[in-house]
Amino acid sequence: MTEATTSAGVAPAVPIVEGSVGVFGGTFDPVHHGHLAIAEEAREALGLEAVMFVPAAASPFKTDRTAARAEHRLAMVEAAIAGNDGFRASRVELDRPPPSYTVDTLATIAERTPPDRLWLVVSTEALAGLPQWREPGRILDLARIAVVPRAGHHTVGRGWVEETFPGRAERFSFLPGPLLPISGSVVRRRVAAGRSVRYLVPDAVAQYIKMYGLYLEPDPDLRLRNVPT
Repeated sequence: MTEATTSAGVAPAVPIVEGSVGVFGGTFDPVHHGHLAIAEEAREALGLEAVMFVPAAASPFKTDRTAARAEHRLAMVEAAIAGNDGFRASRVELDRPPPSYTVDTLATIAERTPPDRLWLVVSTEALAGLPQWREPGRILDLARIAVVPRAGHHTVGRGWVEETFPGRAERFSFLPGPLLPISGSVVRRRVAAGRSVRYLVPDAVAQYIKMYGLYLEPDPDLRLRNVPT
């Protein structure tokens, strides 16, 4: 993908491509400003009509239990993206039995997305594990891959892509940023310690965490009370 840049070195937003969708999956435990900045960068850099946040019910690569129940995590995503018409929240992985396989999610979304207008947004950390995912070749058939950097993690680039997926390099686009070193684990630890998470998560998410008493107790089962219906 060729990108024009301004004198400040920042590429202008790409015109919206009708019907284009970026799939952004994760546990979102909780969703934070780092997630939102990545989604907005992908939306503008790729001309996406929509970025779809897809909370995972259970990842095949993260066998430990999530700290907050799926309905809480989805509700926090919905609160975080309210007001951005280019963002959507999806239950596609929550409404089927776990574990959550990306290839199945993409196949479902591809059924209602125009050909070659589906993108999968991943971090460089996740990209390095792509060969171990279920049916990586089919993933590349279903969607193009938008790769965003992650602070503190080794970066794989086009050379790695060309070596690992010969002849498929055109399916990948590397985005320059943003680099916001925020993690869900840091947010959870701060809540448990009684510290502020202001400016790490949207105010609506901070209020939700407080309302439902999330991330306060060491036993995940104790955090399932007051689950929204």
